[in-house]
Amino acid sequence: MSELSKHIDAKAIEAKWYDWWKQQRYFHAEAEPGAKTYSIVIPPPNVTGILHMGHALNNTVQDVMIRRRRMQGFSTVWVPGTDHAGIATQNVVEKDLKEEGKSRWDLSREEFLERVWAWKKEKGSTILRQLERLGASCDWDRTRFTMDEGLSNAVAEVFVRLYEKKLVYRGEYIINWCPRCCTALSDEESEHEDQAGHLWHIRYPLKGGRKRDGVVVATTRPETMLGDTAVAVNPRDERYAKLKGQTLILPILGRELPVIEDDFVDPQFGTGAVKVTPAHDPNDFEMGRRHELPSVNVMTDTGEMNEQAGPYKGLDRFECRKRIVEDLREAGLLVKVEDHAHAVGRCYRCDTVVEPRLSLQWFVKMKPLARPAIEAVKDGRIRFVPERWNKVYLEWMENIRDWCIRRQIWWGHRIPVFYCDAPECGHQWATKETPEVCPKCGSDQIRQDPDVLDTWFSSWLWPFSVFGWPEDNEDLRTFYPTSDLVTAPDIIFFWVARMIMAGLEFMGDVPFRRVYLHGTVRDDKGRKMSKSLGNSIDPIDIIEAFSADALRFSLIALTATGQDVYISKEKFELGRNFGTKIWNAARFLQMFTGEQRPEVSHPQFNPALLTADDQHILARLQRTVTQCDENIERCRFNDYAKAVYDFFWHEFCDWYVEYAKLPLNGTDEARKAEVLKVMHYVLSRALCLLHPIMPFLTEELWQSLGYTSLAESVVVAPWPEPVEEEELAGWGVQMPAVAYVDAKHAAIGLARNLRADYGLAPAQVADFVLRPADVETGEQVRADRAAYLPYLRAGKLEVEADFTPARPMPSVITPLGTLFMSLEGHVDVEAERRRLSEQLAKTEQDLDNVGKRLNHADFLTRAPHDVVEQARERKLQLQEKRDKLVKLIEALA
Repeated sequence: MSELSKHIDAKAIEAKWYDWWKQQRYFHAEAEPGAKTYSIVIPPPNVTGILHMGHALNNTVQDVMIRRRRMQGFSTVWVPGTDHAGIATQNVVEKDLKEEGKSRWDLSREEFLERVWAWKKEKGSTILRQLERLGASCDWDRTRFTMDEGLSNAVAEVFVRLYEKKLVYRGEYIINWCPRCCTALSDEESEHEDQAGHLWHIRYPLKGGRKRDGVVVATTRPETMLGDTAVAVNPRDERYAKLKGQTLILPILGRELPVIEDDFVDPQFGTGAVKVTPAHDPNDFEMGRRHELPSVNVMTDTGEMNEQAGPYKGLDRFECRKRIVEDLREAGLLVKVEDHAHAVGRCYRCDTVVEPRLSLQWFVKMKPLARPAIEAVKDGRIRFVPERWNKVYLEWMENIRDWCIRRQIWWGHRIPVFYCDAPECGHQWATKETPEVCPKCGSDQIRQDPDVLDTWFSSWLWPFSVFGWPEDNEDLRTFYPTSDLVTAPDIIFFWVARMIMAGLEFMGDVPFRRVYLHGTVRDDKGRKMSKSLGNSIDPIDIIEAFSADALRFSLIALTATGQDVYISKEKFELGRNFGTKIWNAARFLQMFTGEQRPEVSHPQFNPALLTADDQHILARLQRTVTQCDENIERCRFNDYAKAVYDFFWHEFCDWYVEYAKLPLNGTDEARKAEVLKVMHYVLSRALCLLHPIMPFLTEELWQSLGYTSLAESVVVAPWPEPVEEEELAGWGVQMPAVAYVDAKHAAIGLARNLRADYGLAPAQVADFVLRPADVETGEQVRADRAAYLPYLRAGKLEVEADFTPARPMPSVITPLGTLFMSLEGHVDVEAERRRLSEQLAKTEQDLDNVGKRLNHADFLTRAPHDVVEQARERKLQLQEKRDKLVKLIEALA
């Protein structure tokens, strides 16, 4: 036990207790057969990453879940780790090389990888250290990295298994290509956004005909016309019936293009005729295969035009676009240009415009893997929260496309495929080993595929690879499947769906039972936080300014289930102020407790000494326990935060602590001891309820108040279980007494409103008379009269069953009866009447003005709908205010 200081020193508290928790190994659990387990795996942040608000929200939610289960006696494991983030990490290291005047091509592959590993060793654990600052209770002994030896072994094992099942194949298809990163991207890594552009209408002349006899096609990418190998029309489009079997001439290059017919062509789009570029458009690629057209790639890996582009060779693709448009205009072949909005794919890492490009790549066949993953959600083995994500997941899975898994970079898991270059052999095989000769012909002329696997190819194995798969071990048997997954919706396809497929394929079971998808953290204007907008808030800055607990509580309290959260720096005052309120209540209790360590493990209450207020706080604690359990189980974390906030702030601090001041400052030692027993019992359990959100504050108070008889740390204290009414009755808690205190609190609240209506300052005294609703209530209030006076700021409180004021008197109907407030001797009644009359006059004037607007036909027909509705709402508010002011004035007559 130690005396609590006047102010919270959050920085000292956080450092002290986190280090101690780690020393005590509270966050670690060993696999114990038969133990009830709860396990979660962290969505591994990129090794290049630093903590942002999305991470803070995501990991706070996970920490709430794991801390509660730990307190409930589960064997809990929360596996932390980082993702090697192939493209992102390679980009970081390449930038460092650029500052030295070098590129990766100035180094051998091995030298470059040494640089990346050195960078990872120096800076790769930054985000994990920041998670410690946040208070994340991860099992740090189990920290994993997606390129650890064990995880790399799992990746190779999976690739080889899929290869042998012919679920991995190599083929030439249109893929998304990033010219900046010089690598292929999966469909999910190419983020499409609407962009204002143009639709260029270009005339392709008819071979042997006049220029105007040609066909006009429309395109959003004129530079790709250099790779055209046909023009297509719909076979049912009569406008082009005469063109069947004809040949057109590609402008500028002069290449002959056949006119083909294909049902894919939409007669309603553009002119109804489309250029066919099989090497640069996925739809054209399929059309080209159907009609056996050649594919002409006109760009280099870096997005410059190649030798197939003729006079435009060496130009950047967008500069080429400008030149072609000008050349077409000069040649009289540019018919018109229209503004046209269309979706443009961008690299999810560098935001470069992605180029659809024909390329030889490795793919995973997804449909066979998707079928069991679809059933797992349909039959309820996996639940999404909120439930609306079921539909999104199923729609995507039922229309899933094959996954391009090859990346043309060096940092990552190298594709475990080998090729034999011996003449007459050409064997290709996949293996986890490093072969010295070809297994088919024995030649040593073998080489490994130079490229690496998509980063997500290791991430989709995360729920079982972190536990040592493919080795069979106790960890894997104990902690897989995991219990919950907490993540953001933007990676439901990148990661969540693929993990489900991988778990079912390689483990024969789902990787988790429930997926909670939380919203996006936005600024208070609803914008997504980004460096470019300058609206990002650094969680570490918030921890420095407010505390980790304030950050955690505010984020949880502000985030409704599955909804986006809108924050500003000011909103973190919510958590800080809440912590201060609890701290001050604990200091008050400590002041009366002294050096004696309270007994909170098995307190015995004396029913004869428990007042209605004591019984009420004990009952309300049990209700709060139930609310917390229900809301956490339903992933309604903001409602959980509200339940514990309302209990602490209102039930405990505002009501019971205020009530306790009377007996604690009194002379009845037995009552004082009973009140302290109640307060310590309630506070110790409430700290347990609060601990998952505010771990540092609760540990400091737990230790300082001496609650170690219940547990040596609140981290491992038993989570409160709700006590039923029957058991409460055995303690001396009677429900009628609880109901009376509820009515008492409501009556005091209404009386305070009455004081405010008449402008009484908080320190200003007034006298009250209660006309009770019944005899029993009257007796309860008389016996409890002294407890009311501080709350009401009352000089006196009389209870008169037949009270009738001699003249109008301010009053309010309460659950206890009608409460009258006398202003005589306390307030200048005439001045108050004038004040209220002035308010009434202004209110009536405002009401008249609003009424005139609403009676004006032009306003109703021309003003926006929401403006009209606001005016109507304003009218209702003013009418209610007018009626209330009239009654207040009448009470002063």
